[in-house]
Amino acid sequence: MNKNVYIFQGERAIFSSAVFSNIVQATEWIEKNNLSGILTEYILDYPVYDWAVDQGYFKPKSEIDCSSQFIGRFSSAYQKHWHYIDGKIEQE
Repeated sequence: MNKNVYIFQGERAIFSSAVFSNIVQATEWIEKNNLSGILTEYILDYPVYDWAVDQGYFKPKSEIDCSSQFIGRFSSAYQKHWHYIDGKIEQE
């Protein structure tokens, strides 16, 4: 069974600011600090690009789609993620 982690990236931040082993801790920290940004679930030892391809969410169509630069910057809207504004989760 794969282990998940939850990574928070603050609004307009270039880098992530926190990594949590469970969503409860992540949510409590975000709420306590009134943070705005995105909390994203990642599977440990399973790169997002590989996961998206394996799940059929992304199909490389060109050589560029398989390049190291593309893979290194890849993210997927199919990952579980939550948007926060001032410590409160945004409802969709």
